[in-house]
Amino acid sequence: MNSTPPVAPAPAPTRHGGPSTAGRPQNLRRVLSLPTLVIFGLTYMAPVTVFTTYGVVTGITGGHLPAAYIVALATMLFTALSYARMSRVIPRAGSAYAYTQSTFGGHVGFATGWALMLDYLLLPMVNFLLIGIYMHTQFPAVPAWVFALASLLLVLLVNVLGIKSIGRISGAVVAVSVIMIVVFVALVINQYTNAHAASLLAPFSFGDGGLGPIFAGAAVLSLSFLGFDAISTLSEEAKDPERNIPRAIMLTTLIGGLIFIAVAWAGAVAHPDWTSFVDPDAAGVELMAGVGGTVLTSIFVAVYVAGAFGSGLTCQASVTRIIYSMGRDGLLPRRLGLLHRRFSTPVYATLVVSAFSLTCLFVDLATAASVVSFGALAAFSMVNLSVAKHYYIDGRQRGARGVFKYLVLPLAGFALTVWLWTSLAPSSLLVGGIWLLIGVGFLALRTRGFRQAPPRLDFAED
Repeated sequence: MNSTPPVAPAPAPTRHGGPSTAGRPQNLRRVLSLPTLVIFGLTYMAPVTVFTTYGVVTGITGGHLPAAYIVALATMLFTALSYARMSRVIPRAGSAYAYTQSTFGGHVGFATGWALMLDYLLLPMVNFLLIGIYMHTQFPAVPAWVFALASLLLVLLVNVLGIKSIGRISGAVVAVSVIMIVVFVALVINQYTNAHAASLLAPFSFGDGGLGPIFAGAAVLSLSFLGFDAISTLSEEAKDPERNIPRAIMLTTLIGGLIFIAVAWAGAVAHPDWTSFVDPDAAGVELMAGVGGTVLTSIFVAVYVAGAFGSGLTCQASVTRIIYSMGRDGLLPRRLGLLHRRFSTPVYATLVVSAFSLTCLFVDLATAASVVSFGALAAFSMVNLSVAKHYYIDGRQRGARGVFKYLVLPLAGFALTVWLWTSLAPSSLLVGGIWLLIGVGFLALRTRGFRQAPPRLDFAED
């Protein structure tokens, strides 16, 4: 049974409380095709991000990074499948918030959405920080914060102008990133005879350390896959969302994973002596310098900055639509649920996210990056549970096929995400826990001590 449970409509604005919606568009425009959705997700994931953790995870796995990526891809496909299943029955903006709100109720939905916002709110800021850091290496006379602020303002402008602009820019960013990766892999293959690798398949082995180091590396690499879930936030702007959103989620996860594996393999072939990296954090630059010299290194930095810009662009688009959904239904101030009269974009929600991202001017990258995964993994675990509850418990799909699809697979995804959650640093769990407690406190005030049900998402288009 694939129908969703009955959902109460969102309460109407109070006579004197919320701002007037007269003359404003009430629905987002459906303009995104399947290829555009996949490009959006790949841009969010930023294919060149494989170089960000290349040296660190290569050290963890003892030089077997490609094997760790295979484990990470297999792990993330479980959760991607759960997102795909839920997006078929709830093709609306809101992502994990919408799924858990419909399945477990408003209180759990709000808590999930609040946790997810920690991830989404931090990711644009992280990208702006990266742009500042990398641009400063090329133009040391200009402070890093100048580049960070300039990128923030440009992302704000594009998001206000509309999602079509994001689609065009995302396509360009992904194209350039893929070209960069293809050139790198081609040069590696051309130089293979000088790489002194034991064999082309050697990087895929588990090595002498067994599965432990491989799974430890995969726990870190799984964070590189954050992005497929962002596609689900665009359900209200996708063409034929019940068909295209699930496909885009699975395709993005698979394509992104294959790109990561290919680059990791090429790097291991080109530079098999993983212990010789001068700076593991900058291993990507050392790889480029060894394969293509100064010219390729300069191009790599440019492409990396472009990828960070595209990722910041799509990250902000995703979180604004979550805030838009929560504002539209009264969980946050209703002004956040209004669309711009001309561009039909959630302009107030976009401004809030940009204001939050201004923290990139004084927060260091290590602090921001240490907690970015807390909200995502919390959301992943709840979406996996939502599949089991919606299909298996509520939908009573309990035949042999139903048990496998709607119980075994989502529970496996839930177990894996919890396992990844336990790999987070204690400081990340602390900050994430504080953020969640703030959200629960806000919800308690909003619902008078949980005695009132919070407003629910209105899944019917007006």
